[in-house]
Amino acid sequence: MTAALLLLLGVTVLTAHTVVNAGRWLRRPTDRPVEVTEPVAVLLPLRDEADRVTPCLRALLAQRGVPGLGVVVLDDGSGDGTAEVVRAVVADDPRVTLLTGVDPPPGWLGKPHACWQLATRVEEPATALVFVDADVVLEPYAVAAAVTELRAAGATLLSPYPRIVVRTTADRLVQPLLQWLWLTFLPLRAMERSPRPSLAAAGGQFLVVDRAGYLRAGGHAAVADQVLEDIELARAVKRAGGRIALADGSRLASCRMYEDWPQLRDGYTKSLWASFGHPGAAAVVLTVLLALYTAPPLVAGAALLAGAPTVAGVAVGAYLAGVAGRWVSARATSGRAWPDALGHPVSVAVLGWLTLRSYHLRKRRRLSWRGRPVG
Repeated sequence: MTAALLLLLGVTVLTAHTVVNAGRWLRRPTDRPVEVTEPVAVLLPLRDEADRVTPCLRALLAQRGVPGLGVVVLDDGSGDGTAEVVRAVVADDPRVTLLTGVDPPPGWLGKPHACWQLATRVEEPATALVFVDADVVLEPYAVAAAVTELRAAGATLLSPYPRIVVRTTADRLVQPLLQWLWLTFLPLRAMERSPRPSLAAAGGQFLVVDRAGYLRAGGHAAVADQVLEDIELARAVKRAGGRIALADGSRLASCRMYEDWPQLRDGYTKSLWASFGHPGAAAVVLTVLLALYTAPPLVAGAALLAGAPTVAGVAVGAYLAGVAGRWVSARATSGRAWPDALGHPVSVAVLGWLTLRSYHLRKRRRLSWRGRPVG
């Protein structure tokens, strides 16, 4: 009984934190028409994105409220005709520059190197840089709204997290955990105020930075060998004396990260080891997550079979508290809240399996992404 009560207490406290984060501290950039007067450069790294870059490009060309907008695209060694698709979509639009990337030198991973090539090709007078991935589709005033929020927050780096598009069962199980994890476990207000680099989060799909602060932090050259280059860039900004902020960008952008289960599985596998760090730390975190969110329905079932209805009731309460946290997170970020939240214990279990797979493949030096080794 004591263990069941502790589970209920732990999950309830964390769900209350999710509610506070979502209701009080989560930034929400405006989705109304807004205009910025400063020049902005949107940077788009591409590698084998011929099949899905068109909606992204069209959305960039349709941006409003940024009179000084420039778009710089880098074809990072694609072998599928990505550059030809870019040329066909942008035609002779003078706002767009298409670059041909070079292979990353020793010590660099592909994504940081592509972003650094883009950033170093941006010319004056651009004062804000917006990094966007090919799977992101922006609303017409997204860039203007994100830059406005960056300046309002007094931040060097702003991460407006897009709405994650889910279509398959695997999507619905795994993808919502991204927002749920930082809304549940990250104190957003403290993250913005604290200079500690360890207290940082960011999503590289849609990232807005002050150009001077970005360069002062070393830019992507400071995170050349990092799998989670977005989070490490946020930490580099803090080390350089800058501030970072997270925002709900679900009204500004949408993102379909992976097309199928193998892509999703391999996408998470390549980076989860870097999220947790030392295997011992990962073991502790996963044990806590599984105990709090996956164990309660199992404990409830076992207690009913053992003739302990009171214990079963407490365990059901812990399960429902976890479901409530998942529901709040989804509602706060324009995700699918119902009935997906009911499967939260399964989601956490899948996350545990993906994390174990990540460490296993890294130990065997079998991690790769887009044809390049990682980890």
